[in-house]
Amino acid sequence: MFHMINKTISSTAEAVADIPDGASIAVGGFGLVGIPTALILALREQGAGDLTIISNNLGTDGFGLGLLLQDKKISKSIGSYLGSNKEYARQYLEGELTVEFTPQGTLAERMRAGGAGIPAFFTTAGVGTQVADGGLPQRYNTDGTVAVVSKPKETREFNGQLYVLEEGIRADYALVHAHKGDRFGNLVFRKTAQNFNPDAAMSGKITIAQVEHFVDELDPEEIDLPGIYVNRVVHVGPQETGIENRTVSK
Repeated sequence: MFHMINKTISSTAEAVADIPDGASIAVGGFGLVGIPTALILALREQGAGDLTIISNNLGTDGFGLGLLLQDKKISKSIGSYLGSNKEYARQYLEGELTVEFTPQGTLAERMRAGGAGIPAFFTTAGVGTQVADGGLPQRYNTDGTVAVVSKPKETREFNGQLYVLEEGIRADYALVHAHKGDRFGNLVFRKTAQNFNPDAAMSGKITIAQVEHFVDELDPEEIDLPGIYVNRVVHVGPQETGIENRTVSK
């Protein structure tokens, strides 16, 4: 019976077809490395909106998640930085987008914890700052005044050190990119593309993986993420990585 498991999906369009308006989606990648470009394009074509995107950043202008942002499909971002995405900054500062900033390590652990069934955890990251104390602008009014600020979080002392309580994230869906995958959903990530992809995959209630190389079965010793966390696998072939900041010498 085990060998009858087959999580492969024939196309990216089919893989994202059931994502509804208002869904929360954890997305793997760091900058433009290891992002599920083909799945993002398919989601853009599918047209779902009012999305909460949990990702380190929102791509760049005109690439990756920046395309969904450009189409006004994202209503809330949970991430770590704006990067060089001018449209991200504009929508945030002009009151079109709710933004919840989270330290990078905390974001990774919030996704991993959500997938591991851990509702919350304590960390030192952010103690003594607005991350813990509250007051970070999450949404602006159109006139530039602050509409919504972050709330204070619970803190507790352990062995003389103060920690802040952070909640795990369980997203409705997750979109991730892997170097290799098999029909059971087992994934192998290549080099720095391992970044947020395993954590995002764990976070999703329904996790969809695009893979560059599809194999019938992987050697257990090379698996980075077991298929128990993955619901759908779609073969997309080799993917081109964009360049976030191009520097050319004279």
